[in-house]
Amino acid sequence: MSVLRSEFLRVIEARGFLHQCTDREGLDEKLAAGQPVAAYIGFDATADSLHVGSLLPIMMLRWLQKCGHKPIVLMGGGTTRVGDPSGKDESRQLLDDERIAANIAGIRRIFDAFLTFGDGPTDAVIVNNADWLDNLAYIPFLRDVGRHFTINRMLTFDSVKLRLEREQPLTFLEFNYMILQGYDFLELSRRHGCVLQMGGSDQWGNIVNGVELARRVNQTALFGLTTPLLTTAAGAKMGKTANGAVWLNPERLSPYDYWQYWRNTEDADVGRFLRLFTELPLDEIARLEALPGAAINDAKKRLADEATRLRHGALAAEQAAETARQTFEQGAAANGLPTVDVPRARLDAGMTVVDLLVMSGLAASKGEARRLIKGGGARLDDALVADETATLATAALPQSGVVKLTAGKKRHMLIRAV
Repeated sequence: MSVLRSEFLRVIEARGFLHQCTDREGLDEKLAAGQPVAAYIGFDATADSLHVGSLLPIMMLRWLQKCGHKPIVLMGGGTTRVGDPSGKDESRQLLDDERIAANIAGIRRIFDAFLTFGDGPTDAVIVNNADWLDNLAYIPFLRDVGRHFTINRMLTFDSVKLRLEREQPLTFLEFNYMILQGYDFLELSRRHGCVLQMGGSDQWGNIVNGVELARRVNQTALFGLTTPLLTTAAGAKMGKTANGAVWLNPERLSPYDYWQYWRNTEDADVGRFLRLFTELPLDEIARLEALPGAAINDAKKRLADEATRLRHGALAAEQAAETARQTFEQGAAANGLPTVDVPRARLDAGMTVVDLLVMSGLAASKGEARRLIKGGGARLDDALVADETATLATAALPQSGVVKLTAGKKRHMLIRAV
C-alpha cells in the first residue's frame, strides 16, 4: 500500500478513524492537490440532540477542516421522514415536520463547538436535504434515478438482510432510504462540488450507492470513506450507558455528567479514545496510555478534560473537573453536581429514599432503587442507606437544605429542599 501524501488521510489513519475507502489512492491524490476538498456527513434529526455515538463523524469533519478542507453538515430534514433502516431491528417512529424542525435546531448548535462556519473556501456549511427531496416528482425520480438501483443488489445490503433474517417488517418507505441517500450525494456534488462522503461502517453500502450513481448519471468521480464500528473494550455500543444515551447538548446531559462519562472510561479504551476524541499529540497520548497501575486514572482525567473542553468549552471542563475533585477527593457535596429541587412539603411528609432515587434519575424504577439499597449501593451524604423504607425529612437536612444522594460509587445528585 502506497504512502499517504495528504495530511487528512495521514492524520485519520494514525488516529484510528480510517476503515474503508472506495479509492484510497485516488482520494489521497485529490486531497493532496492543494485545493480544498468538500466532504459531507449526514445526520438525521430523530432527536433534538446527537449523542456520543455521533462524535466520531463530528471529529472527522473537524480534522477535515483543520487539514484545509471544507466540511458539509447534511441535516436529514427529508430522510428523517423515511428512517434509515441500517442497524435497526424495527421501523422508526415517523416524526411530523414541526418535530423534525425543532430537532434540527437543537442539533445545529452542537456543530458550532467543533467547526468554523462562514463563506470561506474551508468554512463549514450546513444544508438540509429537504431542499431537494421535498420537490421531487415521484415518477420522474423513479425513471431517472431509481433505474440505477437493482433489487438484487439492494437485498444484499446488511440493513435489508438483518430485517429479513429476523423476520422483522421492512416497509417500502424504508427500502427507499438507500436510494435517497445516494441521491443526496449526487445533489451535493452538483450544488456544492462535494466529492467525498464519510460515515460509519454501517453506511458503507449507502455510500457506495452514491459513488456509483454519480458515475452513471454524471460521469463524476466521487469517493466514500468510513470509520470503524466503535464499541468499548467490554463490547458495549459507544454512547450507551445504564442510564441511557450520553447526549451532546447540555439540556440533555450536564457538562459534569459528560465529564464523568469520559472519566469512567475502561482502562483498555483510554489510548484509543484519546486518539479519537481529543486533539492531543500522538506522542503525548502514547505516554498517557502507558501510565502504570492506578496512574492510568490521570490519563482518564485528561481524556475527560479534553473531550469536555471540545464540546462545552474550557470553563465548563475546569468546573466539571473541580466538582469531581471536591466530590471524590474531598468527599464534599460540590455545588457543580446536578441538582433536583424537592418541595419541602413532600419532604415533611416523609419522602422515601426509594422515591428520591427514582425522581433524581439515579434509579429507573422503585424496584431498581430497592435493589440498590439492598445491595449497599445507596448513600445520603456518604452515609449508607441500609433500610429500604428509609425516608428523608426536612428536619434531617443540613442547614444548607442540600443533601448529596449517591448511587453506586460514581453517580451523585444533590437533593435541595425548596
